[in-house]
Amino acid sequence: MKFNLFFALFAALLFAGCTNATPPKQELVLWHDSPAQVWEQTLPLGNGRIGMMPDGGIDAEKIVLNDITMWSGSKDPEALNPEAIDYLPKIRQLLLEGKNLEAQEMMYQHFRCQGQGSAFGNGKDAPYGCFQMVGNLNIKYDYPAKTNAEDYRFSLDLNDALAHTSFTKGGVNYAREYYVSHSEDVMFIRLSADKKQSIHFNLGLSRPERTEVFIKDNALYMKGQLNDGRNDNKGVRYVTKVQLINKGGEMAAQNNELSVSDANEVLIMISTATDMLDANYETTVEKRIADVLNTNYNTLRKNHVNAYQEKFHRVELNLGQQNNTLTTNTRLKQFQNQDDPSFAALYFQYGRYLMICGTNENSMPLNLQGLWANTVQTPWNGDYHLNINVQMNYWPAEVCNLSELHKPLIDFTKSLVPSGTATAETFYGADGWVAHVITNPWLFTAPAEHASWGATNTGGAWLCEHLWEHYAFTQDKDYLKSIYPTLAGASEFFLTNMIAEPKNGWLVTAPSSSPENGFFLPGSRDAVYVCMGPTMDVQIITELFTNTLEAAKILGLEDETTHNIRETLPKLPPMQVSPKGYLQEWLEDYEETDVHHRHVSHLYGLYPSNQISPERTPELAEAARQTLERRGDGGTGWSRAWKVNFWARLLDGNRAYKLLKSLLQPAIGDAVLMDGSGSGTYPNLFCAHPPFQIDGNFGGTAGIAEMLIQSHDGFIELLPAIPDEWATGNYKGLKVRGGAEVSATWQNNRLQNAEILASTDNTFRLKVPAGIASVKIDGKTAEIKDGFVTLEMKQDQKTVLKFE
Repeated sequence: MKFNLFFALFAALLFAGCTNATPPKQELVLWHDSPAQVWEQTLPLGNGRIGMMPDGGIDAEKIVLNDITMWSGSKDPEALNPEAIDYLPKIRQLLLEGKNLEAQEMMYQHFRCQGQGSAFGNGKDAPYGCFQMVGNLNIKYDYPAKTNAEDYRFSLDLNDALAHTSFTKGGVNYAREYYVSHSEDVMFIRLSADKKQSIHFNLGLSRPERTEVFIKDNALYMKGQLNDGRNDNKGVRYVTKVQLINKGGEMAAQNNELSVSDANEVLIMISTATDMLDANYETTVEKRIADVLNTNYNTLRKNHVNAYQEKFHRVELNLGQQNNTLTTNTRLKQFQNQDDPSFAALYFQYGRYLMICGTNENSMPLNLQGLWANTVQTPWNGDYHLNINVQMNYWPAEVCNLSELHKPLIDFTKSLVPSGTATAETFYGADGWVAHVITNPWLFTAPAEHASWGATNTGGAWLCEHLWEHYAFTQDKDYLKSIYPTLAGASEFFLTNMIAEPKNGWLVTAPSSSPENGFFLPGSRDAVYVCMGPTMDVQIITELFTNTLEAAKILGLEDETTHNIRETLPKLPPMQVSPKGYLQEWLEDYEETDVHHRHVSHLYGLYPSNQISPERTPELAEAARQTLERRGDGGTGWSRAWKVNFWARLLDGNRAYKLLKSLLQPAIGDAVLMDGSGSGTYPNLFCAHPPFQIDGNFGGTAGIAEMLIQSHDGFIELLPAIPDEWATGNYKGLKVRGGAEVSATWQNNRLQNAEILASTDNTFRLKVPAGIASVKIDGKTAEIKDGFVTLEMKQDQKTVLKFE
């Protein structure tokens, strides 16, 4: 379908006039040639606090509004179960006797939170709560001509975080522009036409429940209060305000709607907030609108674009010219059968876009939905799952040069400590702090309502991996000092809670589980989940202990915690390889209830951790490879994303690329089943669990970065897992551990040049790729020793490398 020349020239001139940023090297656009028919075709916009998703409808448009603090529920002191600890010795004794099924039944009855917990993912009206949509902005358009629309285009430009709808109807060219300001914290929609007095519409706000809509001073309001789970009228309160500025024509307010007729142009401004983090939320909403009312639109737009691009333009990835003559959905479908490396680059940058727009330094962490939900009962409550999902959301943060966006998760982790301390004492009689599988803004840390998935107690320890990674990339010792108590407290829980298993005397967690897979005991076909010392627990604890010791060493600390860690580390179980060649998931080589289970938790040591490495532990790396072959390439969306990272760490770029294509399998039309048959990617490139979960998007972006650069093994490796399809390309601005920014160029699968910019004083080791005879550093031939070159760099020093 042809694209209207008027709008192409109009957009180009408008962009040139509204930003001083360097023109992007790649046109990064998602677009469709028809309006969205389902929510998973709408386009996400946001600034990390608030968001919207327009559907681009011609006669009627629904724009879903979001606020990352729009949570029902409240703090739930009943979650602590003081009777649970009375059953802990009995549960452990049953596990020591190999009676896992009996231990599991006891846990189902007694070793769980009190109350409803998460209400099995339906917590909208439970104390646990649920992340919810704010509501819908509903616009009904009227046109003088009743002809069909032509030259329709609905698009999202990643380079400037602007969405557009354009079409021709009755000889009039209509255009809409949408954005959520990164500078003014207000949502904007501008309606325009190239013929005067052509804009006519009615506008209203709606929400399925708990809302009041009214008109005040020619502005439209929606306000209400969410359920706190106890009907105590103490839930989160919210307010949304819509105000219009029209050029020409008339505006009226009646029947709780705003209407405009015969206008030349209209600017719709939306401000929304809750009292979760802002006691003055109503004043805030009014002030944000007042602050922009008298500001020129082009100035507002320019401020937004510049603020957004400061983060987005830090990184470039070029794998070939973008083919934007095809709709995004067409490219998604064709990607399965045709080479389109640039589509992978688009998907990579879309993940970075979603992070920049889904969270900010002073906001809440990205949840299962990121920022974007379209219901009041979001799937799985849209909460924070700590057995991979919220962590996967932040895998790209450091390597993709968005380090400051790690802050919400880091701050949230530290905020869990008081609750986690009470949980450790109440359930285990242990020191330190612990978090299990699920949590929320109300800091829920208890074992959840069902032990089959809620028993895992390494959720908080996994979060601590992110605390360490932020230091590893930034080398900020003041920051490290601030997080050390959190690392030490998490370590203290395991130091005082693990027990010796009977066979080898290894110290293990008990009870626990391997998310979310079960096994069969010998001679039984009853599914068992509760166990001692699953492999993932051991890997996470090993990493936590190691990082805590390293932090203490850097900070010059020596205390009882570090002493106990040194004594305990050698007593942890080793990773075990089954006689069949794969890495064991449990202490015993049990038969899985599902050999193709979506979780591959026992490969945590391969990724995101660095305990399994083809370089250092080739036997374990081969066992990991056999595990992946056995598990298969299927699974839910986020599971496929995790496997991209696994195969990249195993340095198999072609297999990683195969999993990337699997992740990008079109999801619309498939059954929405938990077995993964509906998994893949939706037309707006959201990841399908199914249904939508944003973690797969971030996992996929991290996986592509892992194919391009790695630094977890104590050295920098460029292009460690490049697939054959990416024979030529370049990237700019990816980050490495040790504190540096790296750019690289390659042709015909051969590294040509690289540039390293140090962000701190440090010494970097760079692995020389196979087939490279010499390396020039700043024009001088470098010494290659054991396959590495060494770079001693000062902060802000830039080094250029040429590979020959």
